[in-house]
Amino acid sequence: MQKQLNRFKIRAVCAIAAGLFAVNAAWAVDPFTVRDIRVEGLQRVEPGTIFASLPFRVGETYNDEKGSTAIRALFGLGLFKDVRLEVNGDVLVVIVEERPTVADVDFVGTKEFDKEALKKALRDVGIADGQPFDKALADKAEQELKRQYINKSLYGAEVVTTVTPIERNRVNLTFSVVEGDVAKIKEIRITGNKAFSESTLLGLFDLDTGGWLSWYTKSDRYSRAKLNADIETLRSYYLSRGYLEFKVDSTQVAISPDKQSIAVTVNVTEGERFVVSSVKLEGDYLGKEEEFKSLVTIKPAEAYNADAVAETRKAFIDYFGTFGFAFARVEAVPEIDRVNNRVAFVLQAEPSRRAYVRRINVSGNNRTRDEVVRREFRQFESSWYDGDKIRLSRDRIDRLGFFNEVNVDTQEVTGTADQVDVNVSVVEKPTGNLQLGAGYSSADSVSLLFGIKQENVFGSGNYLGIELNTSKSNRQMVLSTIDPYFTADGISRTIDVYDRTSKPLSGQGGDYSLKTRGASIRFGVPFTENDTVYFGSGFESLTIVPGTNLPVSYQTYADQFGFKSNSIPLTVGWSRDNRDSALVPTSGRYQRLYGDWGVAGDIKFARANYQIQQYIPLNKQFTIALNGELGWGKGLNGQPYPLFKNYYSGGLGSVRGFEQSSLGPRDASDLATGGPKKLTLNAELIAPFPGAGNDRTLRMYGFVDAGNVFGEKQGYRVNDLRASTGIGISWISPVGPLRIAYAMPLRKRAGDRIERLQFQIGTSF
Repeated sequence: MQKQLNRFKIRAVCAIAAGLFAVNAAWAVDPFTVRDIRVEGLQRVEPGTIFASLPFRVGETYNDEKGSTAIRALFGLGLFKDVRLEVNGDVLVVIVEERPTVADVDFVGTKEFDKEALKKALRDVGIADGQPFDKALADKAEQELKRQYINKSLYGAEVVTTVTPIERNRVNLTFSVVEGDVAKIKEIRITGNKAFSESTLLGLFDLDTGGWLSWYTKSDRYSRAKLNADIETLRSYYLSRGYLEFKVDSTQVAISPDKQSIAVTVNVTEGERFVVSSVKLEGDYLGKEEEFKSLVTIKPAEAYNADAVAETRKAFIDYFGTFGFAFARVEAVPEIDRVNNRVAFVLQAEPSRRAYVRRINVSGNNRTRDEVVRREFRQFESSWYDGDKIRLSRDRIDRLGFFNEVNVDTQEVTGTADQVDVNVSVVEKPTGNLQLGAGYSSADSVSLLFGIKQENVFGSGNYLGIELNTSKSNRQMVLSTIDPYFTADGISRTIDVYDRTSKPLSGQGGDYSLKTRGASIRFGVPFTENDTVYFGSGFESLTIVPGTNLPVSYQTYADQFGFKSNSIPLTVGWSRDNRDSALVPTSGRYQRLYGDWGVAGDIKFARANYQIQQYIPLNKQFTIALNGELGWGKGLNGQPYPLFKNYYSGGLGSVRGFEQSSLGPRDASDLATGGPKKLTLNAELIAPFPGAGNDRTLRMYGFVDAGNVFGEKQGYRVNDLRASTGIGISWISPVGPLRIAYAMPLRKRAGDRIERLQFQIGTSF
C-alpha cells in the first residue's frame, strides 16, 4: 500500500512539472518591438489605468521578464480577477476580467450597532459601495464585524455573508448577523495579594460582576481596554503605598463554552514594602537648589510613593520651564537596599538648553475665532519659553467656558536646537441656549416663552441674552450683552436692559401689579491676571399699580416712597478667579465682592454682597466644593431699606429642599418678602456620573446646605438658619446648565414650605 502511494506521489509531481513546463513554453516569446497595445475586457476601469501600470510603451522592446512584471502590476491593482497577455505579431493584447463592483452593503439582524457605524468599520477594511469585490475582503469583513461584537461582549455573534450578483458585473453584499446574548463577567479573582484584601483591590476596578447600575454603566461587560486600565489602577495603588517592586505576572480571561459568562484572574507579586531613606539632588539646578528642594514631595522615613516621585519630577520640569528651559530632563534614580527594605532617591537634573517659542498653533476652534483664543495667551511668539505663562494661558482659555477640552503641548521644531511650537487644541461645546415654548394653566392662562442666550455669539467671545415671557402673572423682557474685550487691553463692558411686570396668580385673587424697569452699564478692568475691578451705574424705576388684595409689604413701601419710585445706583465690585476651569472646576478659588449705592432718586440705600467658592481635589475623581455668600443692605438718610432690593433664599442656588425664595420674613398676607441680610453656606462632594465617558460635565454630587435671609432689625442668627442635605446631578446640557436635586431638610420651622425634588436650568451652585 505504501509503495502504491509513493508511485502516485511521483506521478503527480511529474504531471505538475510537465504542466508548468508547458505553460512556460507557451509564454516564451522572442523579444520584439511593440508596434501597438490593445486592451480587451474593460467595463468600468479606464484604459489609462492599464497603460500606466505596464512597464513598456509602444516602440519599446517586449520580453518575457517585462510580461511577468506587467501581469504582477495589473493584479496588484486589485481590480481584476484574471489577466492574460497575448502576442499577435508585433501587437500585444492585454486581456482582463474585472472583479465585480460592490453596489450596496446591507445588514440584517443588527441591533447593538447603528448600520452607518458598521459600514464605516467595513470601509476601513476595503468593503464599500463602488469598491471592487474580493472574496478575501468579504472574509476579512466578517472577522471585523465579529471583532466589533466581541468589543461589546457579544462573543456568540455569528455573521453570514450573502453575495448577490446583479447587472453590469456588480454585487450586493448582505451581512446577516445573529447577535446572541451579552457575555457577562461572573467572576474576578486576584491572586498573590497579601497586604490588601481581595475585596479592597476589586473595589478599585471599573469592571465588576454586576450591580444595580450595571444596565447603564455596563461594568459587567468585559473589555480588554477596561481591564488594562484597571490593572494600571491596581499597579498605581501598590506603587503609591511602598511596594516598589510590585508587578502583575499574568492575566487570564476564560469564557464559558456557551460564550455567556467570563471569568477574569489577575496574578500579582507584591514584593516587599520599601521606606524612603533619603532624597538628594545632583546635576545643574541653575544655582537655585534651595528653591528646587522646596518642591520635593518625596518624604524620607515614609513609604515609597510613586505619585510623589512623579509629582516631584513634574514640579522640577515645570520650574525649569519658568526660566525658559523647555527641554529640561529630570530623572529620579532609586538606590535600593533590599536588606533593610529602604530606598534612596537621587534627583538628577539636566536643564539642557534654553528655548523660545517660534509659533503658537490653535486647532479645533471651528466656530470660535482665533483671536478669542489667542488674546487669552500670555506666552507670546518669538519670546523666551515660559512654562508658567503657558499654564496660565491654558487656564485662561479653559475659564472662558467655551470648550469641553483644552489641551496645550509643546513640540520641538525639527532642525533647530532652541525653538519650540506651542500647539493648542480645543473641543468646542454648545454655548447657546434657545428656548421656545407655550403653555396653558387654569391659574396662568396662555403663556408664551422665548429665550436665547449665547455665550460665544458668532464665535466672537461676546455674550448676548434675550428673554421674553408673556405669561399672565409674569411678563418680562430682558436684554443682556457682555463684550469681554471692549478695549484691546481687556476692559469688559456689560449692558443690561429689563422690563418686568408681575401679577398674582388667578387662584390668589387680586389685580395689583408690580412693574420694574431699568438699564445699567458696567465696566470690568483687569488689574492682575486673576483680579478684576468693576464699576458702573444704572437707572431703575419701580411702579406699584394698586388693586384688590394688595400685600401689606407693598402698601407699606408705597406709604414710604410712593407708588412710583426711581433710583440711580452706582455699582462697584471686585472678583478674583484662579479656578482651573470655569466649566467644570476641580481646584482653585473664586471670590466676588459687589456693592451698589443709591446716590440719587427717591430712595437712598447701600448694599454689599460677598461670595467665595473653594474647590479641593481629593483625587482624580472626587472634588469637594465649598460655597459661602454673605449679603448686607441698609437704607440711608433715615429711610428704610427698599423692598425691591431684598435678598431671597430657598431652592436651587441657596438652600435646597425649601421652596424657591420662600425663606425669611413674611408680611401679614404670608407673602415671602425677602430681607436686607443673607447668609448661605453650601458644601458638595462631586464625582463623575457612572458611565458618563468623556463628558466631564455630567456629574453627581452629595450636598449639605444652610442659610436664610433676615429682616433689617435682625442679626445673622445661627439659630434661625435652615439646613438640608441630599443628592443631585449636574450637567452642562445642550440647552444650558442643568441641575436636579433631591433634598431632605435637617433644620426647619413650622410654616416652612418644603420642596424635596427641585429642577432648574441655568443655576450655577
